[in-house]
Amino acid sequence: MKMIQQALPAKKHIALVAHDGRKHALKSWCEKHLDVLKQHSLYGTGTTGHLIEQATHLPVHKLLSGPMGGDQQLGALIAEHDIHLLIFFWDPLASQPHDPDVKALLRLAAVWNIPVACNESSADMILSSSLMNTPMMRDMPDYQGYLNERLGQQ
Repeated sequence: MKMIQQALPAKKHIALVAHDGRKHALKSWCEKHLDVLKQHSLYGTGTTGHLIEQATHLPVHKLLSGPMGGDQQLGALIAEHDIHLLIFFWDPLASQPHDPDVKALLRLAAVWNIPVACNESSADMILSSSLMNTPMMRDMPDYQGYLNERLGQQ
């Protein structure tokens, strides 16, 4: 598939997700980075979104909880280019009943080439980047070109 370039905007839409065993760590991380996060739009799955909103007093677009479809809602927002950065504090030591949904979410983030952080260190590095508050070009699949090619062959 051919690739095209698209800019991620200066004001990013940031998805915040955490497994149960990592929710407290994500809440603490958000409190630590309040000054940066308030410059962007925040999205969160169920309980995580509520927890972050209560702790930071920042508005969070809250979706369903992950196991109830929130991971899939975020995946759809990524595919529609409405999420520009995924911060997902996952718990590598605990089995997750909705693991296929989690893998699908991470797969979509990779397909659409958005930055992903899965722990505090990688999230700190992304937030400290000079690209965090400026537009950033990214390569992404030319899906419309793909459709045009496929439909033209029939």
